[in-house]
Amino acid sequence: MTNRELIEHLRPILTDERWELLLQKIKLRTSYMTVVAQDTYHAHNASAIIRTCECMGVQNVGIISNFHHFLLSNDIARGASKWLSIHTYAGEKDNTPAAIDDLRRRGYRIVATTPHRDAVSPAEFDIEAGPFAVVFGSEKRGLNDYALSHADSYIRLPMVGFTESLNLSVSVGMVVSRLRERMVERNIGIGMTAEEEERVLLEWVVGSIRNGNEVVARIMRDFGN
Repeated sequence: MTNRELIEHLRPILTDERWELLLQKIKLRTSYMTVVAQDTYHAHNASAIIRTCECMGVQNVGIISNFHHFLLSNDIARGASKWLSIHTYAGEKDNTPAAIDDLRRRGYRIVATTPHRDAVSPAEFDIEAGPFAVVFGSEKRGLNDYALSHADSYIRLPMVGFTESLNLSVSVGMVVSRLRERMVERNIGIGMTAEEEERVLLEWVVGSIRNGNEVVARIMRDFGN
């Protein structure tokens, strides 16, 4: 059974209001830009990153866990993670190579956030050169050497004060918000392919139904899948 057929079977369970809301939100999603967080260890920052990505319509989020587990605070995340497609890279001593390889296979340019290289501001970044993954480092270490050396380009937030850096989640919010604004202005990358829409919409529909996975399993059994 295809994703579309499953959605059609599940649709009557949803209210008209919920169905229309899902259709409205799916058209505002983007997979053109993705956000990747490497070794975020403060639950406050991790949760704020997830919530920011959901609010900004960034559907795909990558989590690289080398030294720290990515922990969420429900009070801050407010259930945002259930609306996102989260890709986790963990289990090895250094999971950054696997993450970057996977991002490249999926067609993303690797954009490292750092103030120390030949970096451009979000206003200067070339959004028209193709899909991109913005990779943010940990609160103390920043990005590791592998991520920096394998990036295609670098991005920074211009600052004019005495303090050298912003809070991680604030930086994510500022970079992602500005890049999305530019994508909207240029009409680039807002919306997903029909295949992506169906996959994500099915996830949302299942997540909107009580015991949704059990309902799907029952439908699949009934149709011999």
